[in-house]
Amino acid sequence: MKILHFADAHIDMANYGRHDPETGLPFRVLDFLKSLDAIVDTAISEKVDMVIFAGDAYKDRSPAPTFQREWGRRIMRLSQAEIPTLLLIGNHDISPAAGRAHALQEFKTLQVPFVKVLDQPCFLTPNELWDLPIQIIAMPWIARSGLMAVTGETDSTEAFSRIEENIGDLIEGWLEKADLTLPVILTAHASIEGAKFGGERLVMLGNDLVLSGSLVKNKKLSYVAMGHIHKPQDVNDGFQPPVIYPGSIERVDFGEAKEDRFFVIAHVEKGKDTEVEWIQLTGVRKFIDRRTVLRSSENVNDALKDALPSPKEMSEAIVRLSVEYPREWDTLIDETALRKYTEGTFEFHLVKRPQSEARVRLPEGQVVSSLSPLDLLAQYFNAAKVDDVEPLQKLAQKIIAEDTLDV
Repeated sequence: MKILHFADAHIDMANYGRHDPETGLPFRVLDFLKSLDAIVDTAISEKVDMVIFAGDAYKDRSPAPTFQREWGRRIMRLSQAEIPTLLLIGNHDISPAAGRAHALQEFKTLQVPFVKVLDQPCFLTPNELWDLPIQIIAMPWIARSGLMAVTGETDSTEAFSRIEENIGDLIEGWLEKADLTLPVILTAHASIEGAKFGGERLVMLGNDLVLSGSLVKNKKLSYVAMGHIHKPQDVNDGFQPPVIYPGSIERVDFGEAKEDRFFVIAHVEKGKDTEVEWIQLTGVRKFIDRRTVLRSSENVNDALKDALPSPKEMSEAIVRLSVEYPREWDTLIDETALRKYTEGTFEFHLVKRPQSEARVRLPEGQVVSSLSPLDLLAQYFNAAKVDDVEPLQKLAQKIIAEDTLDV
């Protein structure tokens, strides 16, 4: 079977830039939709057997109707092409309030053909999967706070550990009952012990459910389709089964500036190693993040321009320049000229970080020469508001005394 796997679409992550006058949509939303179109086009042209979306369609749980329309158009293209599509619920898709509908509810309510919404932990057999020769274990986002409220547990590390053990037991129980003549795929929106996080920590909400590495690397699994972590990676790299986070479909913030964006086609066949094809999304908008420290008060603006790439390289990119400098040089920075230099960017952010030199002021009437080293150290501890200085003062006294003896 040929399985297309993607995750973390966040199509309404319009936190930078302007609106398109023709469509009325933010240009950044169009960036995400362009990537989503590429994924849907590939699913149709490659005639994949199934699409697994591993959670987080939007940036929050209450998407605007316009964004729901745009997401719906793409999913309906898969439905009309009769491509079985699984939509797993992620942490950005659910409401924290009990009984509230999640962001993908309409696909379940309207029973859209060839689309199945996975909003509860479940084990699906071929007769529940359009008679495809495959089995799916689904683990949508589970808020540990919600589980604890249901079970009456208290907020403690032990309670979290028990919850994760229970989920592990549930998955292992399903693996025991699975038909091992057919491939078994685990799809989950969660963190995995040992996975590498990217800059998406800025947009992740709530407490993470952490799956153990041994659980997801079970040899009974043919493929593990993960969502939630935006950094593309195979947590079981070089071994079977592949445990894949494809990453977000567009760069979300500067924490992802250096990472390319992907989706995956997994070639799954029982009795053979699963082959993973990483497909890079092209045309993803660039994020450029530069930092500099001003060392001289001369030619300040030239120094800032030198810290940036060329205007051609910055064209249509989202650019941030963070600069540290002595506070008294603030008026030397010509922000207007800098914005003129970066006018070809999609958006430019200047982050000014003026530094104030910390100085210890002596009480009136005192001079440095009149104070002993221990007195000066006490003045410093007081100015720096150091807690529990007594052991530090005793250590200093001992060091100074030993140094005096050596002399």
